[in-house]
Amino acid sequence: MASRRPTDSPRTTGPTQTADKSPTPEKSPAARKPRAKKAAVAPRVDISEDIRRGMIAEAAYLRAERRGFAPGYEAEDWLAAEAEVDALLRADHTSSRQ
Repeated sequence: MASRRPTDSPRTTGPTQTADKSPTPEKSPAARKPRAKKAAVAPRVDISEDIRRGMIAEAAYLRAERRGFAPGYEAEDWLAAEAEVDALLRADHTSSRQ
């Protein structure tokens, strides 16, 4: 069984201190510059026109379904769904910059 020599000291995890027991300048709170928090920026994902069109088609279908598939509102459903999907894609992209 190995024993520790009397000159070995346990490691410390605190800040480095000088002989007068004050923290070193690089570690003192006053010496640290406040850092601006970086917002987590999600990478921008460009979707293809086919995927966007599929999202619009699905949203238009759900609108028609809620209305009971009453005929004559197809263009209105499509345009409203298109605006909804575009706003969602824009909001998803801009919210990551906050």
